[in-house]
Amino acid sequence: MSKPKSIALTLFLIILLGAVGGGGYLLLKDQQAPLITVTPGDGRLSKNSSLEISLADQASGLKNLTVLIRKNTTTTIIYQQDWMDRLPERKEVINLSSIDLKEGAFELIVKASDGSYAAFGKGNTATREYSYRLDTTPPRVSVITMPPYVRRGGVGVIAYSVSEETSSTGVQVGDTFFPGYQQSSGNYLCFFAFPYYLTVDEYKPRLIAKDMAGNAYDRPAAVYPLDREFTSDRINLSESFLSTKMPEFEQEFPGEMTHLERFLKVNRDMRVANRASLISIGLQTSPEMLWKGPFLRLPNAANRARFAEKRTYVYNGVEVDQQFHLGHDLASTRHAPVPAANDGKVVFADTMGIYGQVVIVDHGLGLQTLYAHLSEFAVQPGQNVLKGDIVGKTGITGMAGGDHLHYGVLASGIPVTPLEWFDSHWIQDNINGRLN
Repeated sequence: MSKPKSIALTLFLIILLGAVGGGGYLLLKDQQAPLITVTPGDGRLSKNSSLEISLADQASGLKNLTVLIRKNTTTTIIYQQDWMDRLPERKEVINLSSIDLKEGAFELIVKASDGSYAAFGKGNTATREYSYRLDTTPPRVSVITMPPYVRRGGVGVIAYSVSEETSSTGVQVGDTFFPGYQQSSGNYLCFFAFPYYLTVDEYKPRLIAKDMAGNAYDRPAAVYPLDREFTSDRINLSESFLSTKMPEFEQEFPGEMTHLERFLKVNRDMRVANRASLISIGLQTSPEMLWKGPFLRLPNAANRARFAEKRTYVYNGVEVDQQFHLGHDLASTRHAPVPAANDGKVVFADTMGIYGQVVIVDHGLGLQTLYAHLSEFAVQPGQNVLKGDIVGKTGITGMAGGDHLHYGVLASGIPVTPLEWFDSHWIQDNINGRLN
């Protein structure tokens, strides 16, 4: 073989080997299939459920997606998409409401390919299967107790059973949800309020139970609502009170402002924030009833203000604000010992804005008592207390103008009148007698 032919053959072989090597490199450089995640990954779904499919392929990007449903022996494509931009990550949502799917078990099959040259240009393909059950039947609910009489600002209780496991259940009143708690019998108990700010015509509680698939029983809760009148008062803001109290709130509301301006921020903004905290704390509750019998009142104390009292604040003869007082102000001797109103567990013992130093005792099922403006604590969070145990001493912390106890009762964080809980006849007729 002549020398030129030998050189040509060598060059051809080099080029051929390069092409084969390059092609092999392209075919083999990415052998990692896309990552597929579906949320939720299993369980029961309703027709209102959606499935979020997350895809990722950082090396070659995503090329296509096919989603199928297999039910019994039939497999159907429900979603198919090809992409040219080869993004490394994607999310797709499958809404079951848009799919003709019958109740029962089914499998979701997800196939995704990347943009590599693997499989002779088809790309690496991943396949994942997920098992679900479509449940379109709402739970059945049976109410055990007779419809309660509930006064404005007061509390009602309902006992009921649910035919299956729930994701949430309770009584909805407007925007407020009062959870029901399952008992050892399997039935549920729920304390719910007739909020002071609603009228009899506006009060329309609904009993709700959602199963694990998201199907909901939602019906009006049968109650007999009764009206109740509340008092009002005018409070004159003195310079002495403002100059004494407002410096305590400079850290929460810094900056140059008059004592009155700071008072209005405390009385409005901080009050709203504190009440939101009470709703959050209301969820820190025992699923069982911890209390028994009537609740104790601060001994030898005069009642200085009542529940849901509408207060008009006056400064230099001008009305500057209006708020509702959501507890009882009880005045005894200076630094009087404060007893726990009933058995329970301390869930809060700290400073809370307008209330100053506060203890909150949980009595179970969302029922809690609040002891505010304390000068000192005698308990700590997590501590169990019995009726009559001392939780602290009265004081002037927070927005208190003089030594007293602000005593409140809360149903899932919503203030209700304490009067009912002092009354053994009311408790027997409306709580114990009904549940027994």
